[in-house]
Amino acid sequence: MTRRHALPLLAILGLGVAVAAIVKDNREAPANHPAVEPASAPYAAFVAGAGLVEASTGNIAIGSPVSGIATDIPVQVGDHVKAHDVLFCIDDRDLQARLLTARARVKAAEAALRQPRHRLDYAEHLVRRDAGAVSEQALSDLRDEAAAAEANLGLAKAEVAQLGMDIERRTVRAPVAGRVLQLRLRLGEYVEAGGTAPVLLFGDDRTLYVRVDVDESDAWRVRPGAPALAFPRGEPQRRIPLKFEYVEPAIIPKTSLTGRSTERTDTRVLQVLYSFVPEGLPVYVGQQFDVFIEAAPASP
Repeated sequence: MTRRHALPLLAILGLGVAVAAIVKDNREAPANHPAVEPASAPYAAFVAGAGLVEASTGNIAIGSPVSGIATDIPVQVGDHVKAHDVLFCIDDRDLQARLLTARARVKAAEAALRQPRHRLDYAEHLVRRDAGAVSEQALSDLRDEAAAAEANLGLAKAEVAQLGMDIERRTVRAPVAGRVLQLRLRLGEYVEAGGTAPVLLFGDDRTLYVRVDVDESDAWRVRPGAPALAFPRGEPQRRIPLKFEYVEPAIIPKTSLTGRSTERTDTRVLQVLYSFVPEGLPVYVGQQFDVFIEAAPASP
């Protein structure tokens, strides 16, 4: 085949490849059906929102008021504890050593107070028997000496009390009755006071709250006390009736994101709080719900 015939054939072949590519690119892509169909609205008129499950006490992020080494962690994830039960302890041996010295100072101050107090008591006894037995100046000096000794004793006792409070701060206790939802601490680890990450996540999950984000454009349709149903993500067949708790009277920027590609991140929302009793349902704090709130029909 001559070069004169080869060039037109190559041109025709290239044109065919280009046409095939264009046809392929212009085909309609097959629709991607979700693995699980979304929940259908249970009301004729409704307001929909994404709900986030939280403990009825709120998710309490427990930290430490002081820095130090964790020496005792008597709780585990999932434990139910009563109010004021110990959650974890920070090494307090330095304070215990100082407390021994402070208590010794109290005993020394008590001993130092006995002599001026005895002298003052004896002088006052003499004055009661004979007003001129002790001069006013001498009696005043004895009183000042006894007052100074009493002040030193008070300071020593105050130091003991302060150390006792500092030692108590090394023991972190449950603020309310609840459950240990998450534990990020191990024995021997160093705890930073005021750290950015909480040491322990805690809350009462016997009753759970659902914090529903309602788009600000639908906020006017939310009626306090309106019935609502929640559907856990991935379980559109499971309906969870919700009990109205309250509406937070402030429109805020949306912070709880669902991860959907169509979701707007610049939305402002009204947060409506509902509650339910889990009663063995496979529901967890932090889980997302699709929530439908019954509402009046939107204006045409």
